[in-house]
Amino acid sequence: MNLDDFDRCSRFESFKESWDHYGYGGDFEGMVLAEFSRIKGMTYLDHAGTTLFPESQIKGFFQDLCGSVYGNPHSHNPSSRLTHDTVEHVRYRILQHFNSSPEDYTVVFTAGCTAAIKLVAESFPWTPASSFCYLTDNHTSVVGIRGLTSPIGVASIPISPEEVEGRAGERTCPKVGNSQAPHLFCYPAQSNYSGKKYPLWHVKGIRSRELYPSCTREGQWFVLLDASNLVGCSPLDLQECPADFLPVSFYKMFGFPTGLGALIIRNECLDMLKKTYFGGGTAAAYLAGEDYYVPRFNIDGRFEDGTISFLDIIAVNHGFEALHRLTGGMERIQLHTFGLARHTYMMLSCLQHNNGQPVARLYCDTEYQDPSTQGPLLNFNLLDAHGDIVGYSKVQKLASLFNIQLRTGCFCNTGACQHYLGMSDQQVKANLQAGHVCGDDVDMIDGWPTGSVRVSFGYMSTFGDIQQLLRFVVDCFVQKPVRLDYIRLNRLHSASTCSAFVRHPQSPTRLQIPSPSGTGEGLEFSHMAVACSPTLRTSNCERTLSQIFIYPVKSCAAIEVTQWAVGPLGLLYDRLWMVVNINGVCLSQKQEPRLCLIQPSIHWACKELCLHATGMKPLSIPLEGNKQNPGVKVFQSKVCGDRVQSVDCGDEAADWISEFLGKPCRLIQQSPGFIRGMKRDHAKPVAGLSLVNEAQYLMINMASVKFLKEHINERQGPEAENLDIQQLIARFRANLVVMGAEPFEEDNWKHVVIGDLVFQVTDLCARCHMIGIDQQTATHMPEPLNSLSACRKGKVTFGVYLVRQHQLDLDHTSTLSVGCPVVPQSP
Repeated sequence: MNLDDFDRCSRFESFKESWDHYGYGGDFEGMVLAEFSRIKGMTYLDHAGTTLFPESQIKGFFQDLCGSVYGNPHSHNPSSRLTHDTVEHVRYRILQHFNSSPEDYTVVFTAGCTAAIKLVAESFPWTPASSFCYLTDNHTSVVGIRGLTSPIGVASIPISPEEVEGRAGERTCPKVGNSQAPHLFCYPAQSNYSGKKYPLWHVKGIRSRELYPSCTREGQWFVLLDASNLVGCSPLDLQECPADFLPVSFYKMFGFPTGLGALIIRNECLDMLKKTYFGGGTAAAYLAGEDYYVPRFNIDGRFEDGTISFLDIIAVNHGFEALHRLTGGMERIQLHTFGLARHTYMMLSCLQHNNGQPVARLYCDTEYQDPSTQGPLLNFNLLDAHGDIVGYSKVQKLASLFNIQLRTGCFCNTGACQHYLGMSDQQVKANLQAGHVCGDDVDMIDGWPTGSVRVSFGYMSTFGDIQQLLRFVVDCFVQKPVRLDYIRLNRLHSASTCSAFVRHPQSPTRLQIPSPSGTGEGLEFSHMAVACSPTLRTSNCERTLSQIFIYPVKSCAAIEVTQWAVGPLGLLYDRLWMVVNINGVCLSQKQEPRLCLIQPSIHWACKELCLHATGMKPLSIPLEGNKQNPGVKVFQSKVCGDRVQSVDCGDEAADWISEFLGKPCRLIQQSPGFIRGMKRDHAKPVAGLSLVNEAQYLMINMASVKFLKEHINERQGPEAENLDIQQLIARFRANLVVMGAEPFEEDNWKHVVIGDLVFQVTDLCARCHMIGIDQQTATHMPEPLNSLSACRKGKVTFGVYLVRQHQLDLDHTSTLSVGCPVVPQSP
């Protein structure tokens, strides 16, 4: 069964039957295409990290800046007054968004949610009798408060979520006591690990000392509600949950601006906050010669040190405008995003390998039936057919190849990570001793996971994002044929009408999908993954070099030759030029697929490189650079993390490239005297590199290409795309193609002699989603990446990297020619 059949199992019509809150009325898909065209071909599922801004928000902000003069709000001229009034309007709009007003709350702008939490920690009137209490399912930024409180003798009390209500009856002191010690309780409105929404009524319960731990301690209780993960997709009403402190980050809501947040403070708490540092604009009066300081009367002026980021604050106004114009409000966003998460949960939790083992272990406390208790994110680990966890780092790398953006690790929430993964405190410490730190890719230690995978949805997420995620999981991690847990699936669907999911009369392990012909015949998951681990040929076969390609401009089209000079950096003029954006960052087909439509040619007579593209006049560039112009601009850029020195090819070339790609770009050439060294790595030799990614040469095996082509045909059947062998070869952008070998025997080569030149094999080439770009049309295709991943069981490598031994002493008289014998040496 092909992947289109799998998509029918989770088809849009079925989804709509069980959830009618998708989109916001009108042409939702058209809105996404118009406002978020930059993510076309990408599956973005990290909205809990940051959501995405719409184009109209940025355009509105740009027009605002171009049509207005905003001065420093600490001045008193007209432009400054305009800034002050606009900022005050934004403060009001923020409170309005949370159903409050300046009579009840004050907005203090900060550098983000973490800075807002830190401001509370530094200003709270702690005493030795105070308690700092927090849920274990809190972000690091909240737990980090104890770094400030512990040295001054404040008790830090971690509390599990179950204890808050479970121990509410443990009253060990009078409800109203004599002690006025201030205590702070912190909890997240929504867990950034599991997406669980904690009851907002806990705010009142803690303050009234009805819940644990406030019921066991005398004093005044205040609540910090971390809303940063909630407010991106859910409404929050401060009338219903009057938190004392509400920290938020605006990039979680709008995607832009970043580096700006706010601390929303209940006005009744303002007088208790004690701030010691004072910066520009926060003082009503002070003396330089003695310790005399009077803070400003207005609280926001007292707490906002220095000049606020007023242009970013103005951008928040445009964020609200775009959000309401495109969606109609947070209630609609909550229902839209929850529906996507709910459907993903149902499908992912019911997927099974061919032996009935589950494909995923999900970390959650709900079954995604109620948007008031569950947010739009899923946290999970994938399992192999034996029930063993697949490390999150492998999932992350493969997802990147499929252009799926997700997040892995512990998400700055060690408490929740420990709880859901079953890690003890000692185990966390042992992991550190073993070399694992937060944010690295050490995903398994002693067979135990150190983290997990998280996907999260935003208001512009589509049903297609779900399909791409599930297709990726099935293609790369499921032992075929796929099975589904129908008992569970039917139970999860029981609250809705979903006629597409019915049980086969004879077999509970088949899914009946309405056929396109309307016959009612069902289709079964049946396409098998073909293992691709051939052994080396033992017979004495004749292998030859069948094709040679050079790529003068990195990521542009190839030139096929039958004979070519070998220089000190590889094939002469191979990847000696590259295109960079206005910030000097290298552009590849990953960002600009149309680069493949630029066809270079080399004219030896006039010593020029010529670039050709449809609709453009040819561009000529000197092969050896502009040596006559001493004022040529020198660039510092990076290729695969290596800093390279290059020279600019001039405005004419920049204009040509910019016009063709439709954005400001420049063409640069590697500096003639600059040698980029290959990284030293044990047996890998040191070699001089041009602007290539990893090594001087990339070689592929024709037999491996044919094997992959057959697998593509087998997977897709009669409807296979018209992809011939030469088109497939072009996708892999190799320098050398060898013929006469067995499929994938090159994986085991250590050295290879081509003609009279000796090369060392340095590594296998890990393929990215660039191989899915049609080199003739610049369009994205699912193949050959899907089939490559399937036939190699998730190992997405194809081709080997070569370096010429002692190449730095090589002159341009050495050549490689089609027909040269290829003699490999294997271990």
